[in-house]
Amino acid sequence: MELELRDLLFMFFGGLAIFLFGIKFMGDGLQKVAGERLRDILDKTTSNPVMGVFAGIFVTVLLQTSTGTTVLTIGLVNAGFMTFRQAIGVIMGANIGTTITAFIIGLNISEYALPILAIGTFLIFFLKNKKANNYGQVFFGFGALFYGLDLMGDGLRPLREWELFMDLTVQMSDNPLLGVLIGVIFTVSVQSSSAAIGLLQQLYAQGAMDLSAALPVLFGDNIGTTITAVLAALGASLAAKRAAASHVIFNLVGTIIVLIFVVPYTAFIANISERLNLNPEMQIAFAHGIFNTANVIIQLPFIAVIAAIILKVLPGKESVVEYKPQHLDPSIIQQSSSIALGQAKKETLRMAELSEKGMVEAREFIRTNQKRHSELAFQFEDAINNLDRKITEYLVQISANSLSAHDSEEHSMLMDTVRDIERVGDHMENLVELGEYQIANKVKLSDLAMEDISEMFDLTIETLQQAISALENGDILAARSVVLKEEQIDKMERQLRKKHIIRLNEGKCSGSAGIVFVDMVSNLERIGDHAVNIAEAVIGEE
Repeated sequence: MELELRDLLFMFFGGLAIFLFGIKFMGDGLQKVAGERLRDILDKTTSNPVMGVFAGIFVTVLLQTSTGTTVLTIGLVNAGFMTFRQAIGVIMGANIGTTITAFIIGLNISEYALPILAIGTFLIFFLKNKKANNYGQVFFGFGALFYGLDLMGDGLRPLREWELFMDLTVQMSDNPLLGVLIGVIFTVSVQSSSAAIGLLQQLYAQGAMDLSAALPVLFGDNIGTTITAVLAALGASLAAKRAAASHVIFNLVGTIIVLIFVVPYTAFIANISERLNLNPEMQIAFAHGIFNTANVIIQLPFIAVIAAIILKVLPGKESVVEYKPQHLDPSIIQQSSSIALGQAKKETLRMAELSEKGMVEAREFIRTNQKRHSELAFQFEDAINNLDRKITEYLVQISANSLSAHDSEEHSMLMDTVRDIERVGDHMENLVELGEYQIANKVKLSDLAMEDISEMFDLTIETLQQAISALENGDILAARSVVLKEEQIDKMERQLRKKHIIRLNEGKCSGSAGIVFVDMVSNLERIGDHAVNIAEAVIGEE
């Protein structure tokens, strides 16, 4: 009996693990198949809340996670691509999109799980085509989802004969709030509403509970999934907190409404199941899909009200990093190349200011370990990369016209400067990632090392600021000062490396801390090099 219990536990937890892996792996594969178009889809199809709902559905189906869609949406709000009101529409759509997993499970093709896994394996390991590998990942994830579900179901089968569990399901039928609470607890425990609903589908299919007990648990799963967004928003940006709040309000209000009408809703689902001859898994999928779709239809007209409530509860100004170029007007290129170059220079200066602000956030993250600083730094890096593409494309269009000798020099200088600023952004990102590595691996830098890093950060940021000022004003004296400061940065790098070796020899610094320290110093030195490149472009030196 003990061996049997052990085997059942192994099957349940192993099946749950394979199921969660399958969803994640399939979602990653679908995202690779879609390419980098997900952000563009959200950006271009959210002109009104209804379009936002459809965009949210589509992107969530591809990602196989409503949390992933919410994170993307928060990024777009922070970037100024999308208003908070539009974001609520996308989050509503994500709630419909996440029901697709339940419908996939409802297909009940577990017996074909192993052949599907085999197809995925063949596409991943035996074909060298990257596109085929991505499709293989989708197939493998799809097969793993069903194989894990089948194992999980085998592990749960004895529950229908366990008297304590049967008494609990009777109580859930009589008291829907108990079912909701159980759904919330389980979803929070596994951090996946798809896994919780998959488990519910298995229990219902095996006759371990009836429909009147299963539906309240389903509604609880819907509330539980918002906890993931809430946890992700703790210590994050104001936009993230507001998005999480809208997710909670949407699902909470929907659950309250459906609980008021839980008896007729249960009868309605039973009626549909009988008419369409649905299998048990598909009954839960329909109940989930209809609930979330009806919830969106009911609440969609009240988006403005929801937004107003959230803005009252969470007041303050969002830190928006403006991704979109503000000065690049294509029509000017044909009218005057000189004016167009002036506009390109304005945008390049804005890109440079973003790199400076990103460096400040990176410094604050290294000093404080506060997540909001790292998030902002990554947003600045995203904005820099976007402007790099847009400005370079604009300059290429300008080069199609005949340019004077002066304009040609200006054009070449801007091309080089944009590249240098983009590299500053890359090194800034490296610094933040080193900080994250330090936190994740509990690497502690000594107080002396932190003082040295802080001092070099300050000098590097000051040098970058002066280079930007020299570029803006064509100030050759300021540019020459940058060259001198960069020599200080080089000297400081050599000194800090020596001091690090001394600390290492004296046992005041661990090897892993030393690696982080040296990498940070190296990245700061490279940023100084790019700052001096900008200054030398102003001076006109090679």
